Amino acid sequence: MPNKKTAKQTTDKKQLDLAPDIEKAEDQFLTTDQGLKINDDQNSLKSGERGATLLEDFILREKITHFDHERIPERIVHARGAAAHGIFESYGTATQYTKAGFLQPNKKTPVFVRFSTVAGSRGSTDLARDVRGFAVKFYTDEGNYDLVGNNIPVFFIQDAAKFPDLVHAVKPEPHREIPQAASAHDTFWDFISLMPESMHMIMWAMSDRAIPRSYRMMEGFGVHTFRFINAQGRSTFVKFHWKPFLGVHSVAWDEATRISGKDPDFHRRDLWDAIESGAFPQWELGVQLVDEKDEHKFPFDLLDPTKIIPEEMVPVTIVGKMTLNRNPENFFAETEQVAFHPGHLVPGIDFTNDPLLQGRLFSYTDTQLSRLGSANFHEIPINRSINTIHNNQRDGHMRQQINSGKVSYNPNSMGGGCPFQAKAAEGGFTSHAERIDAKKIRGRSQSFFDHFSQATLFYNSQSEAEKDHLTNALRFELSKVEIPEIRERMVGLLTQVDQTLAANVADALGIKVPKSPAMPMNHSIPADGNPKNFQPIKVKLPLSESPALSIANLKKDSIATRQVAILCANGVDDVALAAMHKALHAAGAQFKIIAPKLGEITGKSGKKIKVDQSFLIATSVVFDAVYVPGGDKSIAALNKEADAIHFIDEAYKHCKPIAANDDAKEFIQNTVVSKFLDGKPNEAAKLGVILGEANVPKNFINAMKQHRFWEREKQEKVPA
Repeated sequence: MPNKKTAKQTTDKKQLDLAPDIEKAEDQFLTTDQGLKINDDQNSLKSGERGATLLEDFILREKITHFDHERIPERIVHARGAAAHGIFESYGTATQYTKAGFLQPNKKTPVFVRFSTVAGSRGSTDLARDVRGFAVKFYTDEGNYDLVGNNIPVFFIQDAAKFPDLVHAVKPEPHREIPQAASAHDTFWDFISLMPESMHMIMWAMSDRAIPRSYRMMEGFGVHTFRFINAQGRSTFVKFHWKPFLGVHSVAWDEATRISGKDPDFHRRDLWDAIESGAFPQWELGVQLVDEKDEHKFPFDLLDPTKIIPEEMVPVTIVGKMTLNRNPENFFAETEQVAFHPGHLVPGIDFTNDPLLQGRLFSYTDTQLSRLGSANFHEIPINRSINTIHNNQRDGHMRQQINSGKVSYNPNSMGGGCPFQAKAAEGGFTSHAERIDAKKIRGRSQSFFDHFSQATLFYNSQSEAEKDHLTNALRFELSKVEIPEIRERMVGLLTQVDQTLAANVADALGIKVPKSPAMPMNHSIPADGNPKNFQPIKVKLPLSESPALSIANLKKDSIATRQVAILCANGVDDVALAAMHKALHAAGAQFKIIAPKLGEITGKSGKKIKVDQSFLIATSVVFDAVYVPGGDKSIAALNKEADAIHFIDEAYKHCKPIAANDDAKEFIQNTVVSKFLDGKPNEAAKLGVILGEANVPKNFINAMKQHRFWEREKQEKVPA
C-alpha cells in the first residue's frame, strides 16, 4: 500500500508532478498488466496439488516474464546515482544576454536533478575518489533543457574521439575486472601518462573535490563553453556554475574508505534524508559571460574543455536558485530511466565548436537508444516534455503517443499544413549564424596545446592541507601502478606542474625525479604527424593563484544539516544536553544520541531520553562533529566503552570538531585528544576541540562552521 505524501513533500503548484495519481488504498487490487483482478497471487496453476505447473498459467507467465526483463543495461559511465525533483527560480539577471524563457524574471521551472559517480558500476560505493555527475533537466515551457555537467569544471580530454579510450582505461581491467570504481591501476595511469592534456583534470581529480562530503555540498559546472543568444540575436559565450548554499566540503580519504565499508550508500542516503526532513538542498546558478569580440583575448582557448576561466578574470553572475524538494516515487522509473542529453536546448542557448561537446551530441542519443531500447525514450514520464509534442515521428518500439489522421509528413496539404514550422519570433529554435570558412581537417588548434599552466594554477591555489591531500592521492594511486615505466612517466609530467609536487610523489614511490619528461610527452598525435609539432607548451597566465579554486577559501557560514554525534549514557547531564540541543536546532544542525544500548537512557534529573544508535552500529565517519555532555554516571559508563573512546580518537584523526563539558574531561583524558592537547587549552580551541568552556554550544557551532581542522594532520599520526 503506497504511503501518502507528507506536507513537507508538497511542492509549488506550478511544479511538474511526474508521478501518476495514486488511487485510494481501498480501491486497489492486484491485477495483471491488462487490468484483470488476480484472485490468487500465492500459487501457480498446477495439475493437482503436487502436479506439474501448467503452461496455460498466463498470470504466472506474465509475472515471471516481466521479472526476467526488468533490468536494463546500466549506463556505461555515471551508472551509480541518486536524483530528486525540484524547482528553479530565475532572478531575471540574464535577460539582456539570453531569450531563454526559464531565465526570464520571476519564472519558476520544475527540474529533475541526477547526481552520480562516473567510473563505477551501479553496485559500487558512493565514496570512490571520482568525478561526480551533476545533470539538471529543466521542464521549460519551450521544451526540455538539459544542463549536463560535473562537479569539476574541466575534463580529461579535448576531443570526443578520445572518450572511448579514456573510459576503457579507467574501467576495471578487462582480463580480471579489477579494480571496481577506482582509477588506481595500470591502464588508467598508462593512458594519462601519455596524454598530458589530462594534467589539469588530474589535479582536480586527485584533490578533495573528488571525495565530497555530500551531493548537497559540492559545486556543479557545465564544463563546456556554450552560447547565450538574446532577443536581438546577439551571442555571448557562457560557462555555467552551480554554487551550493551549504558551501563546498569534502571528507578525508581515510574516512572515505571507512564510510565505504560502513555505509556505501552514504551520499544517496544523505540526499534522500535531507529532503524527507524538509532540509531542501539549494544551489544558485551562476554564469561567466564573455562577449564574442573578447573570445581570443585570453591566454587559453575558450573552446578547450580542459580549461577554466578563472573567476578573478571573469566573475560569476548569479542568475537563479534551484531547490530540490521532492524525492522520486520510484527509483527505476525516474532515477534510472531519466535520459539527459547536452543537445536538448531551448531558444536562447546554443553550442560552440568545443570538440568534446560536439562528440557528446552524438554519443548521448546513441547511448539512450541502447540503454532504453527505443527511439521513443522521450515518452517515458520522467523524460516527457510538459509541452504537447507535435511532429511527424511515428511508431517504433514502445510508442506511447497515439497519433490520429493519415498525414505524417511535411510539407502537406491534406492536414492543413500542420504541424507548422515556428518562426523565431514565435519561439522557434534557430542555430546561431556563426561564420565558417575552413577546410575539412582532422586536428586541433595550437591554442589547445597548453596542458600545464592551469594545472599549475590549480595546485598553487590550494591551501597547504589541500596540497598535502592531493600529493597523498597521487602517491596512493601511483603506488597501485605495477609497471615502473608508467610511474616514472607520470612523475616526469608532474615536474611540468610543480617540482615540489613531483619530488614528494617520487619520494613515496622510491624513484628519482627525471631531469626531463619522457619524450615525446604527447602520444595523441596523427600517424603521419611530427611529434615535435604536438608537444605541450606552457603559457604565462596573468595570475599565479585563484583563491576561488580552493575549498578552504569558499564560504563557511552555516552548519545547516550537519550531523552531530552526542555520546552519553545513563546519568547524563540533561541540562547541558538540552542547551546543546537548542543551539544546534536553532543553527539547523541535526544530531543523534549514541549510547551503549538502544532504547532509552535516564538523565541526571530523571528525564527519559531516546537513544538513536548504540555503539554496535554507530561510527564517527558518518558524522560531522562529536559532543560529550557531562554527568558522572554517564562519563563512568563511557569510560568502560572501548568503542566510545575509539569514536573520539577517530573523529580527532579526521580533523572534526569535538566538544565536551567540563565534567566530561575525565573521558576525554582517556582518548587520543589528551596526548596532543593536555595543558594546551588555547591550542585546543584553535584545533577545533572545545573543552569545558562557559559557552560550549556557541564555540562548538563556530568550530563546526570551519568544517575541518586540517592543522591536526601536521601532528604525528593518530593510531585509530
